[in-house]
Amino acid sequence: MFQTAVIASGSKGNCVLVRTRNTAVLVDVGISAKRVWAALDFLNVDKGTIDGILISHEHGDHLYGAGAVSRQLKKPIFLTRDTYFACKHRLGNLYDRIEFINSGDTFTIKDLVIHPFSSPHDAVDSCNFTLHIQDQPERKLAIATDVGYQSRLLTTHLSNCSTLILESNHDLKMLKEGPYDWNLKQRIMSNHGHLSNEDAVGVITQVMHSGLKTLILAHLSEVNNLPGLAEQTMREYLQTINSDTKLYVADQYQHTHLIDI
Repeated sequence: MFQTAVIASGSKGNCVLVRTRNTAVLVDVGISAKRVWAALDFLNVDKGTIDGILISHEHGDHLYGAGAVSRQLKKPIFLTRDTYFACKHRLGNLYDRIEFINSGDTFTIKDLVIHPFSSPHDAVDSCNFTLHIQDQPERKLAIATDVGYQSRLLTTHLSNCSTLILESNHDLKMLKEGPYDWNLKQRIMSNHGHLSNEDAVGVITQVMHSGLKTLILAHLSEVNNLPGLAEQTMREYLQTINSDTKLYVADQYQHTHLIDI
């Protein structure tokens, strides 16, 4: 068994579940512990199987509920040292349940192999993750959100995934014509901001292969994007190459079902 579910995705909070037969982890907890428990109950996933929380960076939409979940589960949080010192005041007392990781250094939690890699985003040490089961590298999940641009490092790590959770944050026209002030618009469009729908297609053109079974578009802006627009933009590309990759759009308020990786 190797499955994932996007519990929440967007600027108001992000959380992804990844589980194997022997373990489970949460990647980011930017929503309340109550919402996490409700989603796990609905998915019939025992919260006692969770062995840790991975934090990508210190922004609140990835961090909000992490301290509470860690304390209630009595399980560690895995994050880089710089990220920890940027957000420790918001995590609260974790009773020494902090595990430092480094971008570029692979580590394991039971049978789950996790590789964090640097992400171009306006945070102190932002990272994305790939995950696979030991001795099964061909079944690989990549989670890449809060990405400013398509770097060579990003393309390298997203290659050969069987399941990919990829940012499709905004429609460029909606962003430019929308209500945000110009400084915020520039931040979002910068190399340390977020991928647009068109940028997401650009990433997929570089990493598409026959083994990519599932693509989940994530971290959509509620102001500068529409789920149907993000889906249409990506689906039009997939149709041009006759791809049978399953396409989903993650939601801010509704979790996905459990998806086989």
